[in-house]
Amino acid sequence: MHDRTVRVTIDSGTIEGFTRDGVHRWRAVPYAAPPVGPRRYRAPQQVQPWRGVRYCHGFGYCAPQQRMYTMLGIGKYQPTGEDCLTLNVVAPEKPSDQPLPVMFFIHGGGYIMGSSATPIYDGAALARRGCIYVSVNYRLGALGCVDLSALSTPEHPIDDNLFLRDLVAALRWVQTNIAVFGGDPANVTIFGESAGAHAVATLLAVPQAEGLFSQAISESPASGMVRTPDIAATLADRFAEILGVAPDRGAAAVMTARPSQLMKALAQLISRAGDELPGAFPAGPTCGTDILPEDPVLAMRAGRAHRVPLIVGTNADEGRLFTRFMRLLPTTESTIEKVLANTAPGVRDRVTSAYPGYPQSSDACIKLGGDFAFGTAAWEIAEAHSAHAPTYMYRYDYAPRILQWAGVGPTHATELLAIFDFYRSPAGSMLTAALDRGSALRVSNDVQNRWRAFARDGVPGRDWPQYEQTHRAVRVFDRRSHLEYDPRAQQRRAWEGFELIAAHA
Repeated sequence: MHDRTVRVTIDSGTIEGFTRDGVHRWRAVPYAAPPVGPRRYRAPQQVQPWRGVRYCHGFGYCAPQQRMYTMLGIGKYQPTGEDCLTLNVVAPEKPSDQPLPVMFFIHGGGYIMGSSATPIYDGAALARRGCIYVSVNYRLGALGCVDLSALSTPEHPIDDNLFLRDLVAALRWVQTNIAVFGGDPANVTIFGESAGAHAVATLLAVPQAEGLFSQAISESPASGMVRTPDIAATLADRFAEILGVAPDRGAAAVMTARPSQLMKALAQLISRAGDELPGAFPAGPTCGTDILPEDPVLAMRAGRAHRVPLIVGTNADEGRLFTRFMRLLPTTESTIEKVLANTAPGVRDRVTSAYPGYPQSSDACIKLGGDFAFGTAAWEIAEAHSAHAPTYMYRYDYAPRILQWAGVGPTHATELLAIFDFYRSPAGSMLTAALDRGSALRVSNDVQNRWRAFARDGVPGRDWPQYEQTHRAVRVFDRRSHLEYDPRAQQRRAWEGFELIAAHA
């Protein structure tokens, strides 16, 4: 069967996509000019309009990153390149008589990898349920998420927080253009997972993002990703040294380096920072700048963040993924003790005593590492935001038996399998086999319907009470979904006020 083509005209010209499986799709639509040449390390610029029709049938480049992270299928990889400021739109084929809510997805990947073209982020299932789905690429790693603005010179100016500026530009594109796809620019929900969830939470504190979205969903936001300008400047100087130049030559060096050289230098910076500033990751936002005036959690606490309804949550066994792949988290006694050595007196004992069996039990170590990286951020965000705006908290506990037998369980990112309807795909059917087909589809329907209801009117179901500091209601997604009140209160309290001394030195 041949796909049919579909055209719309946006502010920069006419684009052609295709129709398949009940949805229209447009891929690799530019929302900003390519950040190449003199535009490298600068805030995103306007797209140059084009004549004729731009064909948006296939994905373009994803941001420069290691090739192994760009896999789209067996033996198939997405090309990388700096011309990556594009987004994808998926809309239901059947027109609606009302403008549809917009769901704007920000992918994760530790601010160093990831792409909107990753097959699971397809978004057609969400669109078929009645929304316009947008997925976005943004600059990653040393070209977008490491703040090198301290190296800036008049000859080679460098802007800070490039990836945040990219996301704001993409949200502005949505405001201008989404109506022609059937979307409602006055009802945009931003959602993301991991670093994408952290970006969502950060956008709540970006003044330029005001009015660009009405709801936010932060799935497993990461902790320790925001730095002060001082720490950013120290890391920028070290980055220049790794490239083999003095800091005053750093701007010229990063402007002319090949992306592969910048990636290599960042890999070295990450391993060095792990030794010298445990817990301070070099990629992520810098606060105290015009685009991000203060730390997002502090802004939420003070009521200065955007007061939009928010869903925030974590998965039951976040840390388990990082014992198998990408060993970036402290999930063993030695790595945990290294991180906790940089805390105020008494904090180490308070935190470790909240995990019975630590350090002998590997489960206790993995649970502690998962909370250090993700639980602390979700608790902090829920506590801070709920004082000023409707906030809903969840915990995702579901895993089909095959994932449990594999020793992975409901680990980091597994909620994406439900949200993006993976369990209805052929590969998802193999993962659930006969045993778990019913429960997997039930959880998928539940999560998708709640996310969709939240995108429509800011409430994820009448049976999900708001999180507030008297009851702390948490919706638990599992074979039998239910509510719990302040689950894991001991661990939540143990981490209260936790901060790494080195990260703020």
